[in-house]
Amino acid sequence: MSDHLTLDLARPAEGGDSLDLGAYAQRAYLEYALSVVKGRALPDVADGLKPVQRRILYAMDRMGLSYGGSTGNTAAKPVKSARVVGDVLGRFHPHGDQSAYDALVRMAQDFNQRYPLVDGQGNFGSRDGDGAAAMRYTEARLSKITRLLLDEIDQGTVDFVPNYDGSTEEPQQLPARLPFSLLNGASGIAVGLATEIPSHNLLEVAEACVALIRKPALADEELFALIPGPDYPGGGQIISSSHDIAEAYRSGRGSLKVRARWTIEELARGQWQLVVNELPPGVSTQKVLEEIEDITNPKVKTGKKALTLEQNQLKASMLAVLDGVRDESSKDAPVRIVFEPKTGKVPQSELVVALLAHTSLETSSSINMTCIGLDGKPVQKPLRQMLEEWIDFRQATITRRSEYRLAKVLDRIHILEGRQAVLLNIDEVIALIRASDEPKPALMERFNLSERQAEDILEIRLRQLARLEAIKIEQELAALRDEQKGLEEILQDSKALRSLMVKEIKADAKEFGDARRTLIQAEKKVVAEVKVVDEPVTVVISEKGWVRTRQGHGHEAAVFTFKSGDQLWGTFECRTVDQLIVFGDNGRVYSVAVSSLPGGRGDGQPVTTMIDLESGSQITAYFAGSADSQLLLASSGGYGFVAKLESMVARNKAGKSFVTVQDGETLCLPSNLAAIPAATADGVDTPAATHVACLSSDGHVLTYALSELKLMSGGRGLQLMKLEDKASLVGAAAYTRSVRITGNGRGGKDREETLEIRSLNNAAGKRGSKGKAAGWTFKPSGIFRVE
Repeated sequence: MSDHLTLDLARPAEGGDSLDLGAYAQRAYLEYALSVVKGRALPDVADGLKPVQRRILYAMDRMGLSYGGSTGNTAAKPVKSARVVGDVLGRFHPHGDQSAYDALVRMAQDFNQRYPLVDGQGNFGSRDGDGAAAMRYTEARLSKITRLLLDEIDQGTVDFVPNYDGSTEEPQQLPARLPFSLLNGASGIAVGLATEIPSHNLLEVAEACVALIRKPALADEELFALIPGPDYPGGGQIISSSHDIAEAYRSGRGSLKVRARWTIEELARGQWQLVVNELPPGVSTQKVLEEIEDITNPKVKTGKKALTLEQNQLKASMLAVLDGVRDESSKDAPVRIVFEPKTGKVPQSELVVALLAHTSLETSSSINMTCIGLDGKPVQKPLRQMLEEWIDFRQATITRRSEYRLAKVLDRIHILEGRQAVLLNIDEVIALIRASDEPKPALMERFNLSERQAEDILEIRLRQLARLEAIKIEQELAALRDEQKGLEEILQDSKALRSLMVKEIKADAKEFGDARRTLIQAEKKVVAEVKVVDEPVTVVISEKGWVRTRQGHGHEAAVFTFKSGDQLWGTFECRTVDQLIVFGDNGRVYSVAVSSLPGGRGDGQPVTTMIDLESGSQITAYFAGSADSQLLLASSGGYGFVAKLESMVARNKAGKSFVTVQDGETLCLPSNLAAIPAATADGVDTPAATHVACLSSDGHVLTYALSELKLMSGGRGLQLMKLEDKASLVGAAAYTRSVRITGNGRGGKDREETLEIRSLNNAAGKRGSKGKAAGWTFKPSGIFRVE
């Protein structure tokens, strides 16, 4: 049997070729993917439009729905959106009517488009997610700015292709006089590709285009100074640094931090309220209100019996500064969310921080400038390349427009020259026409006319043969020859062409430009920390991973009770502001705030419910302490390093990979380097560790100074001890004067050995060496610091 399925495409009688099914499926899927990418989802760098948008605008223009009407002076009366959608579907876009209407609606929404292309009458939806009214109720016409897209459509500027059934033609692109791919941006998802191009300010983009036309080698820094960042329809404030914005523009991909803008309104008797009047892109008033409701009136999560500690803490912190919120948005104020503080004495900064940290008033806005280039390929493009490709497109457009107009001018000059030739011999022309059976050849021969000129003479009206007409012809010819000279200069001189481009861009910017809406001012991302009272606490952990806290220090281990079959693993005397670190055998670390651990005299809570332990891994150790605590971490492969606890804290419950552990290795118990407090009132504190003792599974011990190790923030580390074949590192302990060795003797009996300073000094050597055999009669299983 063949390894590949084949699809026989020939008829049995022909008994011919067959096609590999895999190749057929690959080709068919690729064609489908490209169809979605180029035919629906991604905008064109030339005019910034997707096919459905282009078809809607072109259809509306052909329906006479331009802002200036067919004469260019009187505004066209809007028509029912259903009529527009029907014409688009019937002529150009044989897909669902709802998808076409949705595209039309989006082009009319001023909160989605920086420069709306459709002037909508009726309910076209709201920023709160309200949908538009049905297409039979709304009306639409083209907005004024669409002149920049459609005015030159009939001047030979772009190519036309047959529509889906060949009954008419549609433009491949619109002759955009400005780069709408940046002005309005775009958002879309294709097969394996997506785009998220933010909108920009027209004046800034026009100025950047002019600068690039005049100086193609313009430095990136100068370009980014002209376009400092996106300009969102709803305003807001970009708080990302200019470096982050520049990097996103250089690569065509990035993420910017955007926050709302607000004002503080002073009220009577020292009261005040915070009023949000601009929102980040994609954020609605309704979304913010729902987030506030979820915080102040939380619901029990699925699978939980009660609210979590985090929910209660967040609720308490929000209600401590916020008394109420209401939506006062209206026609005059599209966004107006009023937040009332708990009291007038609440610091304004505290309320602002709480709102920005826990709601979408501060959020991220992605940049992914993927579009269809002039070569027809979908590519993620830097800002410079998008502008350069549009400039190339515009240059080609002006060239084609000039060639088209020059052909018209030359044809008119040719006609007028023919008329001029016969006007001086009107009587002879009339007599010749009356006497000849074939006047056209006769005229051509007598006056040396072309067929085109002779045809014009025969079709001319008698009134146009008056003496006054001769003067008009002279005047028109003079004007046309001047125009011919200008057009030929544009086509022959690239400098003149660039000068015309600059002149037109400046004129359009002056007519349609407006002020920037989005403020660009770098700020630090707000991070709200739940205030925790700093007090002493003891973390108690059982063998089976149940964890709880007891207030204060100095508790006797014997007083702790556990579930049946469970016992004490260890305790840590720390503070409520510290972190509990959980170590997985695969080198992954997880962190839990000590303040979030359950307290009281109960059994506590399994630590696995507080973290997302990676599948297949086991917990090997715990440690709770302050951020500046230092631990010695090692793997059974004989490598390790010193790390601070603060570098082990993870941002999420899934933790993070910290110690590199090879296949077949496991993470050893961490060893604390800090000083050990006295066990009794008359005892003496043990100073911080100064040396390292390494123990192998074959009973070798190696000691050396702690200074030989590096302080690292993750990785494999340095070689602690050289291991024999089949041997592994049992552990590494930081110590000051002595360590304790545990193991199993004959019959599985527990054994223990304490190594004092003299014995440890005898095992001294270089880091990474083999060490000395201890000669024990039991198999070692662990090494621990005593003092």
